[in-house]
Amino acid sequence: MEFIQFLDRTEVEIIKMVEKAGYKTVENTKLCMLDENYVGFFNRRKKEIIICTSNVKKREGYTHLRKNNRNIFEKTALHIKKALRHEAVHVAQECNDGNSLKIDRKLSMNPAKINALNGSIRISGEEEKERQAYILEDNPRLIKKELRKYCL
Repeated sequence: MEFIQFLDRTEVEIIKMVEKAGYKTVENTKLCMLDENYVGFFNRRKKEIIICTSNVKKREGYTHLRKNNRNIFEKTALHIKKALRHEAVHVAQECNDGNSLKIDRKLSMNPAKINALNGSIRISGEEEKERQAYILEDNPRLIKKELRKYCL
């Protein structure tokens, strides 16, 4: 899976936790073709996280020829890491009997994510769960804590 080259140790640990919980991680499935703006999905039924690496690379202008451009690589990596973390939050929610997590009310979502949140709500119909995923995707330590608490 190509997306792994963009991850840090923390995200690799998250993947291992997700796998231990009985979920798998796949890449560039047909769902990714719905719209090139989609960077990840959670398929509850198939118990899988989908990372749309091709879409992220297009979005950030990443090509193998530009691999040496550190800035483009870092932006692509950040997008992929956030997608993985976001979908891992949905795994934790599923492990919590499909309910929202009990996270600190003081945590808030970056307002720049409103459009992405609205797009995710249109797909999932789950406003609170999506809001939590957007809040936690910036905090991998908390994601690992929630996965430990509900899934392992």
